[in-house]
Amino acid sequence: MKICVIGTGYVGLVAGTCLADMGNIVICCDNDTEKIEKLKNGIVPIYEPGLEELIRNNMKEKRLSFTTDLPGSVRESKVCFIAVATPQDNDGSCNLNTVIDVAKEIAENINEYKVVVNKSTVPVGTAEKLAKIMANITDKPFDVVSNPEFLKQGAAVDDFLSPDRVIIGSNSDKATQIMKEIYSPYFKTADRMIFMDVKSAEMTKYAANAFLAARISFINELSNICEKVGADIKQVRIGISTDNRIGNKFLFPGIGFGGSCFPKDISALIAVARENNCSSGILEAVRDVNNNQRIIFVNKILNFYGGNIENKVFAVWGLSFKPKTNDMREAPSITIINKLREHGAIIRAYDPQAMENAKKIFGNSVQYASSSYNALENADALLLLTEWNEFRHPDFEKINNMLKDKVIFDGRNQYNTAKLNALGLKYINM
Repeated sequence: MKICVIGTGYVGLVAGTCLADMGNIVICCDNDTEKIEKLKNGIVPIYEPGLEELIRNNMKEKRLSFTTDLPGSVRESKVCFIAVATPQDNDGSCNLNTVIDVAKEIAENINEYKVVVNKSTVPVGTAEKLAKIMANITDKPFDVVSNPEFLKQGAAVDDFLSPDRVIIGSNSDKATQIMKEIYSPYFKTADRMIFMDVKSAEMTKYAANAFLAARISFINELSNICEKVGADIKQVRIGISTDNRIGNKFLFPGIGFGGSCFPKDISALIAVARENNCSSGILEAVRDVNNNQRIIFVNKILNFYGGNIENKVFAVWGLSFKPKTNDMREAPSITIINKLREHGAIIRAYDPQAMENAKKIFGNSVQYASSSYNALENADALLLLTEWNEFRHPDFEKINNMLKDKVIFDGRNQYNTAKLNALGLKYINM
């Protein structure tokens, strides 16, 4: 099938590439000329395991191409996926300007029946709004459907190629059949396509992310209580997660969630509730607990040093908001590093993938190490902020010998307290 994907950000690039890998002819379109030129030359702007190889292979087989020509892409395609950014406005609501602009341009270039698929995260009612806008521009037939993405950064290619479910919101039998045709190759052994009305599909995306975020904030708040009463949150986590009604996913205490989805989607859902005169107390608490976790971590460091960290050198392991990505959006490391610098600390940081993006945020205010152990040279303490695999089993004896103050502040609860204490390392976690 001939498909165009408008937007080559994280969602659009992964979706377009994986759709091409199933034999479709896919045109990825973006108005960022520099990005498109780089993609044409095999330079991938994001780090995602397996993505670069898939892009290269599908370009070689001429199933995948990149262009800035949106009108041509629309005319040549049967299905048009919208995968552009929906940033957060000052009031927390979702900014739909780019989605609407793309829908208008699609409408201006429809030459025959099209299925317009919205993959951008948008409030309930957006598909209906787009359909009305497009109908005022064209008399050519089209349907607007909702197909929210549930990709985990660091595992997005696997998630798309082997999805646990695909949700399609459609009010048209014709569009539904076309969407079935697109996704049927992904379900050879089990049919996990879930069809529902458009508004329910739009809400499902927000509901899923908000629920997962709530689990993280819940375990973080519980961890803070455990610390005060002398309970071990790691043992408590095992005790509750082995209940099959609860499970163990998204139930790890730490410095909280970041990224482009959870924080933005929670704010957007709070805004939707406000606009419709509904309570959003739980959602607001999820957001507030998450933001506070970063301050709690900074306070642990300040308390250890009696409030004075002037000229203390902190080695930071991990900058991205999670492992296996170079994404720094809403990363807890940003808040933590900035707060420590406000108190006069010197930061020497290392991340396997996010260093270049970090430089765009911190500039020269942070020192950048060439390796994890290079970051420890002349450092007073180690701060673990992102749980990359290479940080999980380091050489603790080497760390002990290198750190002046013999202390590790673990924002991800990765290490064993007894083991580190036996080596003479002080260990402070969340």
